[in-house]
Amino acid sequence: MATPAKEVLLIGFGAIGAIYSLILKRSGLARITAVARSNYNVVNSHGIHIRSQKYGDLPGWKPDRLCLSVAQACDRSYSHVVVTTKAIPELTSTPTLLSSLLSPPYSDKYPQPIYVLLQNGLNVEVDLYNAIKKLGKGEPKIISTAVYIATNLAGENVVQHTDYDRVSMGIYRPDCTITTNTVTEELILAEFYNMLEKGGSTVKIVPEIQRVKFIKNLWNVSFSAITTLVGYRLPAIFRAPPKIGEQYEPFVSDATKSYIEEYTIPNIRAILEEALTLARAMGFPDSPDGVPSSAVDHTLQDTAALHTVPNSFHTPSMLLDAKNGRPIEVEVILGEVVRMARRNGVPVPRIEMMYALLVVVQNQILRKLEAARL
Repeated sequence: MATPAKEVLLIGFGAIGAIYSLILKRSGLARITAVARSNYNVVNSHGIHIRSQKYGDLPGWKPDRLCLSVAQACDRSYSHVVVTTKAIPELTSTPTLLSSLLSPPYSDKYPQPIYVLLQNGLNVEVDLYNAIKKLGKGEPKIISTAVYIATNLAGENVVQHTDYDRVSMGIYRPDCTITTNTVTEELILAEFYNMLEKGGSTVKIVPEIQRVKFIKNLWNVSFSAITTLVGYRLPAIFRAPPKIGEQYEPFVSDATKSYIEEYTIPNIRAILEEALTLARAMGFPDSPDGVPSSAVDHTLQDTAALHTVPNSFHTPSMLLDAKNGRPIEVEVILGEVVRMARRNGVPVPRIEMMYALLVVVQNQILRKLEAARL
């Protein structure tokens, strides 16, 4: 007998939300209700056009059900609530976003679901954990993740995706020194693992997720932030000029190549080393199951390898958001690193400078959005 599909609520129908809605639906283990806010009308009318090297060209694709708000979706019990919105706490906290699920009548009528956060940044789980804890209905069940995916919105209802999506997932616990999953936690993780794996994604269960997210954040705190500040994609740091017959932008010309090699790349390394020093102060060991020192070289080398080739066209999401006047994830990617560094007495001057500059960028984006609403 086939396993009955679980009712899954996914909140945030942008590029990542659309791809993971598709993955979960493909598994045959989930019935998807998606909350699409800014693009609800166009997706409701025409569906979403997914152009994926991995999953195919799917014009007009829709989840099982589409809702305009979380409140509208609160008419049934869900086994899982998957959050794929960008974490912008200066605009909306996660408990505020999920308030309809965390308060009566929903919280009285239905059991709390397993929450799955497919979000960038550090400490994105804290507010939600505390809000669920206040309900007094047992230990919160939160799966946190480090998501590696190359996907962008190419229009209100057009998503481009390469052949790559990978997730590391683990139970969020406030105590990051606990590195063993209980039997109950293993069962919670295995159920969602099966949904993603059978849907076609590459998935890994880890015993402690915060250190894995810290490693993922190394890339964002360096390369994502830098591209947003300079306004150019990563080939501007790594890629050689085009040969005869080739055409691409950007690239590194001979005029400044030596300066980039002497100043830019060493400073990127220094940013990564600042973050590594913080990892040690937080108790993350220099080991394969901790935050290994080799992560600095791997982050640099892997990024260079991806962006020296002629067919490198991916735009980091923070840069894409800034270019399109959308709020950026500056607080959870850089602000949290700065605050954790201060709490642990670790100087991070380069990261702090980038944070200070990106706060100005964020301020102007938010100011213009507010003016447009008036």
